Amino acid sequence: MGRAYQNRKVSMAKTSDHKAKVYSKYGREIYVCAKSGGVDPNGNLALRGLIDRAKKDQVPAHVIEKALDKAKGGGGEDFFPARYEGYGPGNCLVIVDCLTDNPNRTFGDVRLCFTKTKCKIGTPGTVSHMFDHAAILAFNHDDEDAVLEALLTADVDVNDIENEAGKITVFTPPTSYAQAKQALSDSFGELDFEVDEIQFLPKGVTSVTGDDVALIEKFLDMLNDLDDVQNVYHDAEF
Repeated sequence: MGRAYQNRKVSMAKTSDHKAKVYSKYGREIYVCAKSGGVDPNGNLALRGLIDRAKKDQVPAHVIEKALDKAKGGGGEDFFPARYEGYGPGNCLVIVDCLTDNPNRTFGDVRLCFTKTKCKIGTPGTVSHMFDHAAILAFNHDDEDAVLEALLTADVDVNDIENEAGKITVFTPPTSYAQAKQALSDSFGELDFEVDEIQFLPKGVTSVTGDDVALIEKFLDMLNDLDDVQNVYHDAEF
């Protein structure tokens, strides 16, 4: 799983600079997370992780507060998750996660990104079986055995654990995210997580070369420019 995660980090770095309207995307995700799980980050660990990630991405405090205030009010838009899968340039595998208040509009917008770059959108399940859906927690620590013991003592289901250059990376099923984070906090106090998220990790890679390199950059730019798109996962190596 480690190599796949390294590839994903490269993909994230490659696409993050092109993410237009990143503040509104974080605001929308914080609003949905707070509305569904509660506005108190101490009682909603998913929200706490999301806020921490937003701060690291330099999202202004007023954007975060506005989303939380909106969730407290209980009104506003109703956003729903939507996931689209298909084949990108060079036949790479692509998953697009969205939050939308209009699924028909969002599907049309995402499909247009596929068709304009000679790609093929598929049905649910088309490529997701070629990814691992995992919660990832990475933090500075030098005792892998102690971390693993803390997680197992708390009955956390651990998929994998890595120790590299004094940094521990824990991979768990998404359903174990909150339990794992709580177990780590209970055992080691407040940790500064370098990575704290749930994402799709490709099980392999698809090499993209030649003209497809420019095409996949255009494809990712188009997707990331859509307000409804929250995350794009792929297995392209280029």
